[in-house]
Amino acid sequence: MKRRNFIKSICAVSAVAATITPSVLLAKDAPKGANVLTYDAAVAAITGGKAVADSDKVKLTVPEIAENGAVVPVKVNVESPMTESDYVKAIHVLTTKNGNARSVDVMLTPMNAKGYFATRIKLAGTQDVVALVELSDGSFLRAAKPVKVTIGGCG
Repeated sequence: MKRRNFIKSICAVSAVAATITPSVLLAKDAPKGANVLTYDAAVAAITGGKAVADSDKVKLTVPEIAENGAVVPVKVNVESPMTESDYVKAIHVLTTKNGNARSVDVMLTPMNAKGYFATRIKLAGTQDVVALVELSDGSFLRAAKPVKVTIGGCG
């Protein structure tokens, strides 16, 4: 009889622990550590406070509706001669509502021959995707487009 009561009590304690522990862990809404970076803070860190101009030279290609926010294709094409004196120095892909706004940072040289980059990023929900481009003269250009993230393709 004692063994049966012992097993019942072990099962009861396990059931309570399995129910309470995830609830306690998920209830915490603490910052996620060093990777928390807002959009404005990311832009300030990249530009050093310099002005950023919207430009038609930066072509950002993203889907209007993404069925899966885990793999959203992004293409950035910058019209630039890519010469030693005039080239795209860096392309930064940012998001406006992810926990960490910086998705991709790509450094380029004139040897790249094109100011172009393509990748896939993760979006936590519907938000804007921003391409921030640094030119060799120290100026910054940007292009932004909204992406609606749906669950299972249903808006």
